[in-house]
Amino acid sequence: MKLSRRNFIAQSSLAMSFPLVGSAVGCKSEHHSSSNAKLETGATILFQGDSITDAGREKTKELPNQPDSLGKGYAFLAASHLLHTHADKKLSIFNRGISGNKVYQLQERWQKDALDLNPKWISIMIGVNDYWHKRKHNYDGTIAIYENDYRKLLKETKAALPEVQFILCEPFILPGTSAVDESWVAPFKEYQEVAKKIAEEFNTLWVPFQSAFDAALEQAEASYWAPDGVHPSLAGSHLMTHHWMKVFNHG
Repeated sequence: MKLSRRNFIAQSSLAMSFPLVGSAVGCKSEHHSSSNAKLETGATILFQGDSITDAGREKTKELPNQPDSLGKGYAFLAASHLLHTHADKKLSIFNRGISGNKVYQLQERWQKDALDLNPKWISIMIGVNDYWHKRKHNYDGTIAIYENDYRKLLKETKAALPEVQFILCEPFILPGTSAVDESWVAPFKEYQEVAKKIAEEFNTLWVPFQSAFDAALEQAEASYWAPDGVHPSLAGSHLMTHHWMKVFNHG
């Protein structure tokens, strides 16, 4: 049964508040208890990545749980949901995404923007610039560099923070938009496959954003969800939050 756009959005909103039991999507080899059940009082949750995570956040104070410091995207929406749902947990939620970043740039600032915060959970979405900047800014990185740098980042994080849990997010693109055309699809798929491979290797939670957006195209055109094919609209940010929360709730 095909939903109308209005019904789709309404059901997405409802599901975000009351996630469907049994809808977990992850790279773990067996069923695990809810991530929410493992949330410790006083836990720190960190969102990391590029401009999609950054979403215009302020970068002077960079405070936890503050709207300006969380930006205007999915990190803000997910944080607001977690802080409301777990008011008794006294969570600290940070956004340290920076526009334009590639994996090696995460590594360069990782001590300050990750390890020093001592997070229990780190959500990472990275990869679109590792490919896009090859097309647009003469970046000479390769898929092998992306893979090796990403693996090294997680390995070193685990060594420094043995109890940390990762939530890896699939980088996504929407062709037929102002910045993305069909020529992106095949080469970018390699980056998506590497990200999932690393999620499996480290037994992390995995948020399949590409399939989520692909399904949403049945309800509205690509530019509705991400005008340039990379940066989500308000509707696209809500869609991301819905799927991020679904994985986190049941991972």
